Amino acid sequence: MTPPVLVGVDGSSESTAAAHWAAEEAVRRGAPLRLVHAWPWLTDGRSAFVEEDSPPAVARRMLADTAAAVRDRHPGLSVNTDVVLDAAVDGLVSAAGNAGLLVLGSRGLGGFAELLVGSVSMATAARSAAPVVLVRPVRERPEAAPGEPGEVLVGIDTQDPDDSVLAFAFREAGLRGARLRAVHGWDLPPAFATVGFIPSQADLGEIEALEAKGLALALAGWRERHPETEVVEEVRLGAARALVEASATADLVVVGRRRRPHDLGPRLGRVAHAVIHHAYAPVAVVPHD
Repeated sequence: MTPPVLVGVDGSSESTAAAHWAAEEAVRRGAPLRLVHAWPWLTDGRSAFVEEDSPPAVARRMLADTAAAVRDRHPGLSVNTDVVLDAAVDGLVSAAGNAGLLVLGSRGLGGFAELLVGSVSMATAARSAAPVVLVRPVRERPEAAPGEPGEVLVGIDTQDPDDSVLAFAFREAGLRGARLRAVHGWDLPPAFATVGFIPSQADLGEIEALEAKGLALALAGWRERHPETEVVEEVRLGAARALVEASATADLVVVGRRRRPHDLGPRLGRVAHAVIHHAYAPVAVVPHD
């Protein structure tokens, strides 16, 4: 059975948008959709003393309303709901253990004031074993030309390209019949700044040519395995900025997140962190070793 697409729902407009995005993704994958609300102080809802306006009852109604809205748009989609009796991040991370994908709105999950800046979404993306898609509010972006194919954007580290990230990106492009734009953003060696060296345009051209060769090498095998997918290779100066700028025409941005064996230190790299906050399109964070 195809693993479900899981979406965190809290009744906010952001989580509702995430639910509809997740439903479309579930249809593309031929997967069931699971709507989850995580809250640590809810009862299991089976008590005869649960009031109509109590948190458990409100949570169940909210999930039911969201499920009804999703089924209205996608009548054939299998949709189920669940209340997870745990803190928002822990509950979502645990629930995502058997999911093929976890989808979250970029704001609001959990109902705490501080979560309005996206702390739950960020923390969940940093810990989830499943890929996480963060659906941002719609931002103004250029309109695609008529007949132009959709585009999946993936950031690639040519020094350490990861199969999990590339596999996810190629799969998403294939499911959507979209073009894959592979972007490698490179930075000048720190030693340049240390010694005050300012490279000439010729120097920059040589460095960029080497970076382009590295990108082509990282993609060579994947191109052969996916001849049906149009691949555009792009090398730009500035890793995070390159992806943010390229996201203006993308339907989905894919970045990697290295798994860590312990809880110390940040779990999202600086590039993933910047892209999550500033990209124009939904961002998929794919964990890898």
